[in-house]
Amino acid sequence: MNKPDPSKVQGVAVALAYRAGRTAPQIVAKGRGLIAETIISEARAHGIYVHESADLVSLLMQIDLDQYIPPQLYRAVAELLAWLYKMEAGMETGTEISALARPDPVSRSSS
Repeated sequence: MNKPDPSKVQGVAVALAYRAGRTAPQIVAKGRGLIAETIISEARAHGIYVHESADLVSLLMQIDLDQYIPPQLYRAVAELLAWLYKMEAGMETGTEISALARPDPVSRSSS
């Protein structure tokens, strides 16, 4: 099976939501081109962090809308969410977290 070249994946976005009590994060929006631009624009307008990972987006685009992420992606998404929670906690306390400390969940969990 050929994996898409992440460097050629442009204009693609996936939005995840996790609600307490649910089994896993859920795909709540996804699209290409203008739809992707709208997803990203709306997220930023509402202060939602936009993580840029072509590898992760490529994997998430394979999941149907309104579906939960599969167990194979739990670790990658959990690492990203943990980093985001730490970043948000740092913002509340005035502690800055370097963008260089951002996890690369796909490359770490695929080995």
